[in-house]
Amino acid sequence: MDSDAALAILSALSHPTRLEAFRLLLRHEPEGLATGALVEASGLSQSTFSSHLAVMAKAGLVRSAKQGRQNIQRADIAALRSLMLFLATDCCQGHPELCQPLVAELTSCC
Repeated sequence: MDSDAALAILSALSHPTRLEAFRLLLRHEPEGLATGALVEASGLSQSTFSSHLAVMAKAGLVRSAKQGRQNIQRADIAALRSLMLFLATDCCQGHPELCQPLVAELTSCC
């Protein structure tokens, strides 16, 4: 990941509606959620939420797949992993023990 891609993801997540929608999608991995369920959870109109969804998709955070008559939205875990690695790559200046608490906390969520 490069700085431009990281900034696009961070920018997409900088809006409360998009951040909550992405976190909701993460909680529903790997099955994802129908677009209608996301719209309902957001409390916004379909058109307003669609613009938020488009921002997340453009940043590479969300993937959409047609399932019958519904569009199922899924969080792109690889994009999240890439962002986290990008942010932590130069961490600790050669002292991995300083990053160990972060690694342990991330490991416990799986």
